[in-house]
Amino acid sequence: MGMNRPRMVFADEKGNVYDHPELEMAGRSGARLMAPDEEHLSPMPPHTRLYTMPGRMPVGWDRKRRRYEAVDEMAGMRCYPVAALLPPGYVRTLLPGTALCDISCILPLWAYTAVGWREDGFWVAAVPVDLDERWNPDRYDTDELPELVERRLEENPENRLLQHLARCALEYSCFTAQNVFYRRWECGVPTSPGCNARCVGCISKQPPERCPAPQERISFVPTVEEILEIAVPHLKEAEGAMVSFGQGCEGEPLLQAELIAEAIRRIRRETDRGTINMNTNASLPEAMEMVCEAGLDSVRVSINSARGEFYERYYRPQGYSFDDVIKSIKIAKSHGLFVSINLLVYPGFTDSGDEIWALIELLKETKADMVQLRNLNIDPELYLRTLDYEGGPGVGIRRFMETVKEEVPWIKFGCFNKPRESLERG
Repeated sequence: MGMNRPRMVFADEKGNVYDHPELEMAGRSGARLMAPDEEHLSPMPPHTRLYTMPGRMPVGWDRKRRRYEAVDEMAGMRCYPVAALLPPGYVRTLLPGTALCDISCILPLWAYTAVGWREDGFWVAAVPVDLDERWNPDRYDTDELPELVERRLEENPENRLLQHLARCALEYSCFTAQNVFYRRWECGVPTSPGCNARCVGCISKQPPERCPAPQERISFVPTVEEILEIAVPHLKEAEGAMVSFGQGCEGEPLLQAELIAEAIRRIRRETDRGTINMNTNASLPEAMEMVCEAGLDSVRVSINSARGEFYERYYRPQGYSFDDVIKSIKIAKSHGLFVSINLLVYPGFTDSGDEIWALIELLKETKADMVQLRNLNIDPELYLRTLDYEGGPGVGIRRFMETVKEEVPWIKFGCFNKPRESLERG
């Protein structure tokens, strides 16, 4: 990018953001610092939020001295790194360029993205992968939402699941919860307070010594009737109707396979319209068989790595293995389901050579249809320690996608679940 590379930005203790007069923007790919090229960057999209990163120092690229420099203070003020939190549909290409100064400071569960400043505005290390207008933040948190929630609660005053989703919609701004009340698109149906994984970056349950999870996990198992009161009218009436079991506010839905299977059968007695989806860790092949036979349409399987050793370091499975995940994916495909791999992206690891080829082999073996790229919400330092990974830089997210597509030509890339009418199976 030459002289047009964005400058490093930093924040003071009050959160005011400044650009450095000399240092250029730097990012991280895995454990390695690097200065971004044009292919890494995009103008900062609307709805991006900026965060500071305590316990770190910002690092920039000194073009004259050809070296990276950490900045502790400037003009008498303490300097903090700035990270971008991207809107839906964008995948980060680089982590913020930082130097660790307090190993005990573990950051909240956000997807920290490198950001810099150029005369034409902020630039972020990210690429768009799925700018589906249905997930445009402008369409959510509207002024009418509280009234829609209140009206729906009045219609089903005893439904605990609806009350839970109302909280998710209003307090946590969960889009799939809000869609229940907007009566459109994909709506979430959480069912499982328990989980058989102990993901380091779990967004609904964290140990007391860590930053609190960004949302509270559902505390009860809903009844089939409570599910039906939400799912049936949604599938009958909503545009692009989809109901999804497996949400951020719950554990693993396959632990409630009997309940979900019965709910699916009951739903399909009422309507054949719309899509029934499950977001899952695919840990239990027999349970997967059960929900597939009941009439599930699509499944999204989350992984952080296509290699078992790194998968298990992050997911910390309880009573299952990565081989069970592969077996469940094959079961879903054998029943004709549309299968997406929900790949949790960490630049420098996801786009490393070994990971790319392991993913290619997994896609060829399972015949999965889509790879959904999702930014992994975790403290970057904690993730490296969790995986015991010191590699990087990767080949870049764009190159990663190109390579996978060359080797697995049927694969689609995206970020969101798709309704049944738009699904094309591989």
